[in-house]
Amino acid sequence: MTDASHEVARGPHHSGGVAPSALSAHRIVKRFPGVLANDEVDFDVRAGEVHTLLGENGAGKSTLAAILCGLYQPDSGHLVRNGVALHLPTPRAGLQHGIAMVHQHFRLVERFTVSENVVLGSRDLDFRLKRGQIDERVAAVAESYGLPIDPTATVGDLSVGQRQRVEIVKALYQGAEILLLDEPTAVLVPDEVEKLFENVHAMTRAGKSIVFISHKLGEVVAISDRVTVLRNGRVTGHVSGKGAADARELARLMVGRDIEMRPQRATHPIGHEVLQIRNLSLALGGVGVLSDVSFNIHEGEMVGIAGVAGNGQRELADTIAGLVTPTGGSIAIAGTMCTGRGPIHSRELGLAYVPEDRLGTGLVPSMSILDNLLLTRERSVLVDRTSLRPEAARLIDQFEIKANGPDHPARKLSGGNAQKVLLARELSGGRTTTKLLVVCSPTRGLDVGAIETVRRLLNDARSAGQAILLVSEDLDEVMSLADRILVLYRGRIVHETPGETASLAAVGAAMAGVLQGVA
Repeated sequence: MTDASHEVARGPHHSGGVAPSALSAHRIVKRFPGVLANDEVDFDVRAGEVHTLLGENGAGKSTLAAILCGLYQPDSGHLVRNGVALHLPTPRAGLQHGIAMVHQHFRLVERFTVSENVVLGSRDLDFRLKRGQIDERVAAVAESYGLPIDPTATVGDLSVGQRQRVEIVKALYQGAEILLLDEPTAVLVPDEVEKLFENVHAMTRAGKSIVFISHKLGEVVAISDRVTVLRNGRVTGHVSGKGAADARELARLMVGRDIEMRPQRATHPIGHEVLQIRNLSLALGGVGVLSDVSFNIHEGEMVGIAGVAGNGQRELADTIAGLVTPTGGSIAIAGTMCTGRGPIHSRELGLAYVPEDRLGTGLVPSMSILDNLLLTRERSVLVDRTSLRPEAARLIDQFEIKANGPDHPARKLSGGNAQKVLLARELSGGRTTTKLLVVCSPTRGLDVGAIETVRRLLNDARSAGQAILLVSEDLDEVMSLADRILVLYRGRIVHETPGETASLAAVGAAMAGVLQGVA
């Protein structure tokens, strides 16, 4: 496979042949200091289709999307809307031409109602709002695209999926004909993803154009009419036609090589019990966060904790790591009680911890890679960096960290490379042999190549006999790696299933609080 644009199949057909482009970008170039983000990129989207932008972090897809909606202006190249050259100095100008972006991080006012958020910023409102009429108009727009929602509901009371629906309705209410959806499934449970896809199909049937930006290959295959793949700012492939390409083909276009995508399970018999959790409870500020949580993990076993954000996963990991003292219950590592003894004691028993917040809790951004690698192993006031530098260089090479040597500042690392530094530090042991690895959202925000590396490292640690607790909101990740899956809902374990035979529908239902019980 070369870097040349690769056409796998013909595009979607409409009556009378291929539909003309509703919006197209021609030879787009965009530079930032030291970075060529878009290098003569061509892209177009037709009425009634889903055209996906796919690429690794830093590939240029978000930059291109920002240009398409008027958030950025290209250094060279131009846009065409329905055959007419287009200049978009601002996102409002984009909206005036029927182009809107629904951002991954919602831009809603939580204490406002749905209708108030939808009309916020609209220039065609009377001085005095007629709430009843506005509610009716918002409800009518939502219903017409299969997006029913209560216009009088307060946004702060809505689920994540419902808030996303409000963002989409807002764009449609303001006249959008072309919607750019930025990582729209990143925070949704499976049932919400399915509903989103139904909404997308309803919009395309009505003639809307959808630019879908995602890194989840399975979803891209399922939803896309066409896919444009970017790598290092250049187009490396165009894949056209529903079902014309699979995830493996798209991954190859993204990174230029084959990617291992098969589920990975324990290949050796599990050993002795390493982690024992019994009746663990936690209350913070008088509010119950964890309630009667019990489970165990053995040598060579990976247990996955699945759940929607805010159901106690992060607090569970922090409690096991010794950062938080539980209200009740017990924690034992390798047969030794460590409840409430603090993180140093837990590490002395063989715990390693990769927290969710890489550059906050995990690493010190102002320090070098070398110093960050030493954080959990050196407790002396005087540190001999010279003698430790060769080991740091070895870890940089072993974990494929892209950096200018051990003195490279952590703050200048990409998300994937920061995660590799964390894993290098925690998996390399240091003063004690790692027996238990607690790792949270290990591949969140990473591209497919970095995801492959991180998953391989975790699998290698499992094969070496470590017990691993994998905490992740990415259900695909949990389903692909865990030997056992536990679902945490409102601080309780409500579902348990073997990873190899896990039902996506059952796990997703448990995450949403619909299914409770042990399979």
